[in-house]
Amino acid sequence: MTSIADHHGPVRRGVRWISTLVDGAMRGVGHALSAVVPAIRSVSGWTALRGLYRRFARALGRSMPKGLFARSLIIIIAPIVLLQAVIAFVFMERHYASVTQNLAAATTRDIAALIQMLDTFPDEADAEELIRIAGERLNIDVAILAGATLPPESSQPFFSLLDRTMSRQITDQIGLPFWIDTVGRSNLIEIRIQLDGEVMQVLAQRSQAYASNSDIFILWMVGTSLVLMTIAILFLRNQIRPIQRLADTAERFGKGRAAPNFTPRGAREVRRASGTFIKMRERIIRQMEQRTEMLAGVSHDLRTILTRFRLQLELMRASEGSTELRRDIDDMEQMLEDYLAFAKDDTAEAAEPTEIASLLKREAEQAATDKEISVTYSGEPTVTLRPLGFRRAIGNLVRNAVRYGNRVAVTGTYATGWLTVTIDDDGPGIPEDQRKAVFKPFYRLDTARNIEASGTGLGLSIARDIVRTHGGDITLSESPLGGLRAMVRIPG
Repeated sequence: MTSIADHHGPVRRGVRWISTLVDGAMRGVGHALSAVVPAIRSVSGWTALRGLYRRFARALGRSMPKGLFARSLIIIIAPIVLLQAVIAFVFMERHYASVTQNLAAATTRDIAALIQMLDTFPDEADAEELIRIAGERLNIDVAILAGATLPPESSQPFFSLLDRTMSRQITDQIGLPFWIDTVGRSNLIEIRIQLDGEVMQVLAQRSQAYASNSDIFILWMVGTSLVLMTIAILFLRNQIRPIQRLADTAERFGKGRAAPNFTPRGAREVRRASGTFIKMRERIIRQMEQRTEMLAGVSHDLRTILTRFRLQLELMRASEGSTELRRDIDDMEQMLEDYLAFAKDDTAEAAEPTEIASLLKREAEQAATDKEISVTYSGEPTVTLRPLGFRRAIGNLVRNAVRYGNRVAVTGTYATGWLTVTIDDDGPGIPEDQRKAVFKPFYRLDTARNIEASGTGLGLSIARDIVRTHGGDITLSESPLGGLRAMVRIPG
């Protein structure tokens, strides 16, 4: 007699052998997959599929709305529509199919019972009595067409649930050749069944075999969706309006325009962003005011010393050295004016409608001496901006062009909400690799332009700062006249 341990030994060896075999098979499958997957990825079809998906994703991204309001509506409406579609599918395909199947089965059972009773009582009087009972009790109109045959088969409606269900029930319960029409009459179903030498024609109400309240369900679904979307739109507009006000206020501040009535509103996060923006605006304004006051104080002290120098020079006898000192003092005063203009806070000036054509002509007349200068303007005559600051920026650019060129053309246009002013000259120009560096404060490029020219190197810096406070920018390029083109673009 063998013991239990004797039986367990072969079992354990068999289990180990099976596990070893399974491990080997899994390792083989893993190696095969590791070799097949790169091969699949390397197939051109895989690459084409990925390219097609990327193109579809880019096209979808371009077609999607960019605004927060529209995107929020999609986020809310898309789940509602999807939910309603799922409910409609489940309800109409499951519930209506079940109800229609039960009603069609009951109607078919009535017809089957009539056929069986006609077979049982073939007398004409009995048949007429059965037809009468069917019309009164079963609400079914029955007619016996002697010597008739079934009409030719017609194509079934593709989406007719009733047609498919009735055909299945007649086949299962009656099993005779039949013809059915569920489309010809709006509220009736016509069924013809081939009997021995005759045809039974049955007219039944559609409501007896079909759950016909789908239109009510669809109206209910669409109505509730419209109500939900209306509520969502109203709430979203109230939530988006503070964000739009914040964006408009930030844009106005970037253009140097005042927005005194802005207060934080909306959701907590929007209020926090609005409060942060207000504090940032106050810090920027305070910093600019402190810088202006400090430089104004320094300028006042330096002017006092320069006035002292002038008085001392007036008391001295005229000489070659005193003349040079007077010239140096004049240069120092001009530098102080440039420094103050560079540090001046132009945001305090209120923006107002300004006639651009007259402004350009006035600056051109003040800058022109014996140089040829032309001014042209087209578009909206008035643009809202800070007139003094904009005059200073255009004046610096025009004087810079007049200083280095003999012929200057000033062109202004206003189109699509943007004011563009170009100043062209026929001077030596600026190398392309140094056109960004010339905007740095105190940067001078006299070796490239004019070695005899004097200045502090702040003209372009001042002009760019003023233009940027208007929300625009200045770009330098080659002029059609052969020199430098300075293009100013600011939003109107």
